[in-house]
Amino acid sequence: MKTFVVIGLGRFGTAVATELCELGHEVLAIDASEEGVQQVADRVTHAVAGDARDPAVLRALGVRNYDCAIVAVGDDVGNSALITLNLKEIGVKRVICKAQSHVHRKVLEKIGADRVVFPEHEMGVKLAQGLSSSSVLNFIELSDDFGIVELEIPKSWQHRSIRDLDVRAKYHVNIIAVRKGSTGQLDVAPGGDYVLEAKDAVVTLGRNEDINRLHDL
Repeated sequence: MKTFVVIGLGRFGTAVATELCELGHEVLAIDASEEGVQQVADRVTHAVAGDARDPAVLRALGVRNYDCAIVAVGDDVGNSALITLNLKEIGVKRVICKAQSHVHRKVLEKIGADRVVFPEHEMGVKLAQGLSSSSVLNFIELSDDFGIVELEIPKSWQHRSIRDLDVRAKYHVNIIAVRKGSTGQLDVAPGGDYVLEAKDAVVTLGRNEDINRLHDL
């Protein structure tokens, strides 16, 4: 088990914090908004409302003892830079920051960020790469985060039931339909006993980032 500090509980920060906790790690979530903290309080190890721009706050929370800090305050260059600088000066081993632009990235790297990420850009690139795969037959974007993809099943899924594959638990997506490779017929809402055959295609619903992982199977 590793220990993480996530600062900033917008969509990105909340997703990172809750996923890390679900994976069995200790997570301290910090946000200036009491409301933001309350929304994740029961999904992380610790959740605290505080101003991470103040190094005294970070010291009081024992942040320097954590393995890694994620600065998810990406919409304000000044705030994220100050928080990053505080973390590095306190002695946090590894600091990962969210950025909104290349200029923002350069600023964060100059002050010592160990890694800088562009969540929206990176997700867009990965999704585009995945959709260029010949296994993808159709894609419908439902929102910035969710989509529906029809793709040919990987060989490892052939001759196995939907229940046996346990796709929802393993990949966090739902199979909402199956298109039979032999007839082209669409079977909507197939049950757990449905056995997938060679050349079948599945229609999956889920987060874009989870759907994209299916291309690596």
